[in-house]
Amino acid sequence: MNSINYTLIVIAMLGLSCKQDIKVVSEVNEATQVKKKKYVVYQVFTRLFGNTISTNKPWGTIDENGVGKFNDFTEKALKEIKDLGVSHIWFTGVPHHGVIRDYTKFGISNDDPDVIKGRAGSPYAVKDYYNVNPDLADNVTNRLQEFQALINRTHQSGLKVIIDIVPNHVARNYKSISKPKGVKDFGEDDDVSVVYKVNNNFYYNPNETFKVPIWKNGYLPLGPEKHALKDGKFRENPAKWTGNGSRLSQPDMNDWYETVKVNYGISPEGKKDFDALPIGFENEGYEKHYEFWNDKSVPSSWVKFKDIALYWLKMGVDGFRYDMAEMVPVEFWSYMNSSIKMINPDAFLLAEVYNPSLYRDYIKKGKMDYLYDKVQLYDTIKSVMKGRGKTDYIPPILNDLKDIEHHMLHFLENHDEQRLASSGFAGSPEKGKPAMVVSATSTTAPIMIYFGQEVGEDGSENAGFGTSTRTSIFDYVGVPAHQRWVNNKKFDGGQLTKDEKELRDFYKRLLNFTINSSALVGDYQDIHLYNRENTEGYNDKMLSFVRWSDDEKLIVISNFDNNAGFEFELKIPKNVVENWRLDEKGYNVQDQLYHEFKSTLKVEDGIGTVKIKLDALESFVLKIK
Repeated sequence: MNSINYTLIVIAMLGLSCKQDIKVVSEVNEATQVKKKKYVVYQVFTRLFGNTISTNKPWGTIDENGVGKFNDFTEKALKEIKDLGVSHIWFTGVPHHGVIRDYTKFGISNDDPDVIKGRAGSPYAVKDYYNVNPDLADNVTNRLQEFQALINRTHQSGLKVIIDIVPNHVARNYKSISKPKGVKDFGEDDDVSVVYKVNNNFYYNPNETFKVPIWKNGYLPLGPEKHALKDGKFRENPAKWTGNGSRLSQPDMNDWYETVKVNYGISPEGKKDFDALPIGFENEGYEKHYEFWNDKSVPSSWVKFKDIALYWLKMGVDGFRYDMAEMVPVEFWSYMNSSIKMINPDAFLLAEVYNPSLYRDYIKKGKMDYLYDKVQLYDTIKSVMKGRGKTDYIPPILNDLKDIEHHMLHFLENHDEQRLASSGFAGSPEKGKPAMVVSATSTTAPIMIYFGQEVGEDGSENAGFGTSTRTSIFDYVGVPAHQRWVNNKKFDGGQLTKDEKELRDFYKRLLNFTINSSALVGDYQDIHLYNRENTEGYNDKMLSFVRWSDDEKLIVISNFDNNAGFEFELKIPKNVVENWRLDEKGYNVQDQLYHEFKSTLKVEDGIGTVKIKLDALESFVLKIK
């Protein structure tokens, strides 16, 4: 759905107009508020981070285009990430997935390019959940030990570790050679003579064999290269359902053909063969959820994924990012996440959920800590940045999510989305500055950035399978702007341009302020719609709001206009002045990002005014002295 239309629907449902003043206050009890912290997640595509080779040949091999390693995350590299203002690092693409490279001397079977995306493979088609991608190791035999050492280095640097779990599907060629004693593979005990059984791990088409998709529009696996296994065939009998839900024995090339759908005890007709959570159980804590499932019989796949999560927790992983979580029943998440929280109550559990009608179920029933705020906030901010939308649409979204605002993780880039600086998005990293300020400071939720975002990476490389505007997750490729920061593994930004250095400095200032501000884990109130009605010279390219705690009061103002600066007297409504207990006098205010802009907040007749002069794409986080 078009994000602008979606927001207008939200406005209509809420009965809001630009004349109204919307107040958003987190509805949490005191115990929750004490624990609330502001986090910053740094997503890094692990195989690309330390790669210094810049050949970037389309469909290039690992030798031609290079690959990063676990050991590239040195103490220096991790310190620089931490100093950027980061609390958690999400190492994307760690579990062992299919790759087009011969590792048979290490006991690893070759992968068939007919069911692999790209040459380096999709990180979301996991082949062995009990080991890591061999490409990432200097010594393949010791690849798990190298990752363990990375976990230890990361913890020593003061960062928490997040990795992916992909519960909806596994690689079509899943086979663990590393599973602990007593653990059985997915599908090992399945009855393949039937479409469905509650304890089958997959769905089947009995008496039908799998057929490779028909390739169209000139596409061929591995591009022009010849390969012994590139023959349009992959042995699978009977055929399994594909990861995105396709029941065809020959999926379409646009289906997730490299994966198979995991069965969570839901029949093809939609019947759930497991217990339902009692009415009102969404209000219970994870301990009660754990107790509920403790004596219940659950489908085999539930147990397998729970055991996988606990395996990585034991290794020292601090949390998980769950791919396409809404394609898996919420009851499973109650079972899975309560088991995790019983071992590590502080585990960081982040889910990819795109249906707003399901948000509260996955947070409350499924015990997720955080969900992507894509469909509402990200899509709307992107529309504003592209000149198609108004900032007027943003306050109603924050109001709509006020009861779960702490759980809605914000971002402007990730591995699925276009790079900010790409031609398909903003075309300039500078345009991301006001959007970053709003995303980082408008709620108590975490903010996430994608590696290279902080130096303006534009994702323009033609890597092969991957498309430009997004840094490819399927190919061996270099990431040019990021590589200039890596500077031959000195990790000091030595090759960055002046503009890239200034951009990274902006991110560093903003993110460090974000994690250290008490106001940003306190209260919020919109003042944008009030100023739209009452302030001359204030327009729909501006956005403003206030944040406060007992010891810090902030006024945040951003200009999304790429061409013009503005001068006006920003007004602070009477109810904010009363909440802040401001006297009828003047108060000094100063920007907290660069500390250059200063002004005076004057209170007269219960209304505050601040003279503002904003350049194009400029933002201020003004603190009242």
